Amino acid sequence: MGLKFMHAADIHLDSPLLNLERYAGAPVEEARAATRQALQNLVDLAREEAVDFLLIAGDLYDSDWRDYNTGLFFVSRMAELREAGIRVYVISGNHDAASRITRSLRLPENVTMFSHKKPQTVILEDLGVALHGQSYGTAAVTDDLAARYPGRVDGMLNIALLHTALTGREGHEPYAPCSPQELAAKDYDYWALGHVHGAEVVSEDPWIVFPGNTQGRHAREMGAKGCMLVWAEEDRVIAVEPR
Repeated sequence: MGLKFMHAADIHLDSPLLNLERYAGAPVEEARAATRQALQNLVDLAREEAVDFLLIAGDLYDSDWRDYNTGLFFVSRMAELREAGIRVYVISGNHDAASRITRSLRLPENVTMFSHKKPQTVILEDLGVALHGQSYGTAAVTDDLAARYPGRVDGMLNIALLHTALTGREGHEPYAPCSPQELAAKDYDYWALGHVHGAEVVSEDPWIVFPGNTQGRHAREMGAKGCMLVWAEEDRVIAVEPR
């Protein structure tokens, strides 16, 4: 029996459009609300597609919040997915690690946050899926996190979440550096990456994918933004489609 999941990253919830406040009369609050609308669109799509689970590969938040409303908005959207029977798996990125409030937020039971202390594997027995991932513990991670990820779990679809710039991407800090060849050597079926705001399919064998961010953070981040919808059968990915 096949399965379907969604891969998103870099939601930067409640991020202002950078530098917009410099301009008199600029729609600062409307731009701030755009990241919430993008998250709501993501949740609506997950429900419409009846996905088995949603992956968020880091930078869910945008550093320290002004107040708890940011976290409460996320919790309420995840509760919508809980009611639809959709599980959510999250790693924190550099912006999440910079937030002190994040650590005290109680998440719904359908949301799993990966540990920042070491790589963690979550087994979804009912779906035949092994999820591997590690959150950021600090705002700047210069270690090769992927090097410590475990080997594949045989007989399962192996998916890894990683917040990384790989060998470097213009405009992005060189966090969690690694190469596509190193990731491929892990023999996983899909690498769900985050950190780079432009969508990019780095490799199809195995799949190594940046979905890009869900809403542009400044005037140069233009064009369609969204996530990846992924179909799999048994222990292989058969299709990846940007939405």
